[in-house]
Amino acid sequence: MAAEQKSAEVTDWAARIGWLVGLVLFVALVYWLMREGWKWRGTLQSDLPELPTAPEDLGPVKLSMSGRYHGSTTAGQWLDRIVAHGLGTRSRVELTLTDEGVDVVRPGATDFFIPAEALREALLGKGIAGKVLSEGGLLVVTWAHGDKLIDSGFRSDRAAEHTEWVDTLNNMINKSTKTEGAR
Repeated sequence: MAAEQKSAEVTDWAARIGWLVGLVLFVALVYWLMREGWKWRGTLQSDLPELPTAPEDLGPVKLSMSGRYHGSTTAGQWLDRIVAHGLGTRSRVELTLTDEGVDVVRPGATDFFIPAEALREALLGKGIAGKVLSEGGLLVVTWAHGDKLIDSGFRSDRAAEHTEWVDTLNNMINKSTKTEGAR
């Protein structure tokens, strides 16, 4: 007799569907709030001028690098991401350094140019808004745009290139500073 007694399966499909719909709505709400926060940050940074574009003739290439662009932040504040004008969009990058400045070509995102006179410093860092790497794993270029100093983070496909970029950029900056001081 005991073998014949089975309890009926109890499934409350309405409750399961209700929980599933509730979870989907919660995830959608969180996504929408994050998107609105990103747009609000862009609105707060709307005073940032348009990004410069590369001149027609860049001159001879000193260095070039391919890798990843990890974003830009307010100089010295590695968590204060700048999203205005597409500076917050991570992407692949092709960097080219000439006497005119640094040409930043980003497939699928807004390209920009950092004029040589806007360059302030280059260093090896370990993190920038949302991306933390090993010590020296990130090339951080500090540059002036409008009245704001910006740190832009790049990571080469070949990390050994970072040191050469830092040395070359800082030499360019030091030469231009000495030339301006002599005037």
